Amino acid sequence: MPLLNKVRTAASGGFGENTATHSLSRLRIALTLFFALDGFLFAGWVVRIPAVKQQTGASAGDLGLALLGVSAGAVVTMTLTGRLCRRFGSHAVTVATAVLLSLSVALPALTRSPLALGLVLLVFGAAYGGINVAMNSAAVDLVTALRRPVMPSFHAAFSLGGMLGAGIGGLLAGSLSPAVHLLGLTVVGLALTAAAGPVLLRHTAPGRPESLQGETEKSPNAGKPSRAARRTVLVFGVIALCTAYGEGALADWGALHLEQDLGAHPGVAAAGYSVFALTMTAGRLSGTLLLERLGQTRTLVAGGATAAAGMLLGALAPTVWATLLGFAVTGLGLANIFPVAVARAGAVAGPSGVATASTLGYGGMLLGPPSIGFLADWFSLPVALTTVALLAAGAAAMGYWARNAGARPAS
Repeated sequence: MPLLNKVRTAASGGFGENTATHSLSRLRIALTLFFALDGFLFAGWVVRIPAVKQQTGASAGDLGLALLGVSAGAVVTMTLTGRLCRRFGSHAVTVATAVLLSLSVALPALTRSPLALGLVLLVFGAAYGGINVAMNSAAVDLVTALRRPVMPSFHAAFSLGGMLGAGIGGLLAGSLSPAVHLLGLTVVGLALTAAAGPVLLRHTAPGRPESLQGETEKSPNAGKPSRAARRTVLVFGVIALCTAYGEGALADWGALHLEQDLGAHPGVAAAGYSVFALTMTAGRLSGTLLLERLGQTRTLVAGGATAAAGMLLGALAPTVWATLLGFAVTGLGLANIFPVAVARAGAVAGPSGVATASTLGYGGMLLGPPSIGFLADWFSLPVALTTVALLAAGAAAMGYWARNAGARPAS
């Protein structure tokens, strides 16, 4: 809290104002780099999955089981990282997990069997889950100190990092072996961590507001969220799940819908998710301005309603271009819901709130693709994709219902 007090003391205009503002600005830049690094490394691994599959001799089923290692490692670690952040601080955990993520991204290319691949992906998934909780926890504290809703800008950096990682990976796939490419990612990751990590390690995370801290100190179970707080966190976690469900569904099924149901050229079909990702990134880049104009609740409600309308168009439109437009609108609508939900969960319960919301959100990413597949078998793919619209509308309704939850003074 000393840093937060400096900001408040300096409000009248003094030497402390420049010092505190400069410190917070450096923290924001460093955290933004870690969000971008996370997306960059993960996307760089994803584009080399086909080559690693061939290298290990894995069947489609074997590969699916091995890839579950990422999910299992991430989910298990997400549930533990909140405790680590409370004990060691979110900044230290962010740096440590960034190092582990950078090192582990090179391991899949060194494996020669599906079993070995699955085991190293457990480590990679653990690092991926850990850094997501830690850096989001750090971002929640920084948003509080800055008194500006800048959370979407961090997630925009993740999206941009992912696009850059996928683009570079695609260009290098034909000329570099997976081992060389992924080792290069390790070098980039460690170099960026060495550059940005000291900034986080030199500065403790800005504290929670005095009013909330006082309530925690008075509680007989200090450090543990109350029952009401846990319920609120679950609500925002489910909101995150609803939006991540849509992202996972479009990533795996959007192109197939365009090609199979609408007869789109494979190149046009592949552009479906790209359009969605681009508009989501654009929406997050403008998210801070949107939150300052509309506030969190209106942003959640408007985003959910927009995504629902866009996905209904994307799922049910009879033409390719109308479907692409629907995907674009869906990306704009979903863009800021996940960042706001995680921020609100962190405002209520600190790192444990971020961990819970992130775990549920990641669960939605995993739940989306298989759910769409089952529903497509029972009904049809267009009908299955309408569930994305239903869940987006549900996120909007829950966002309005929880409009007064997790509100902070002077926010």
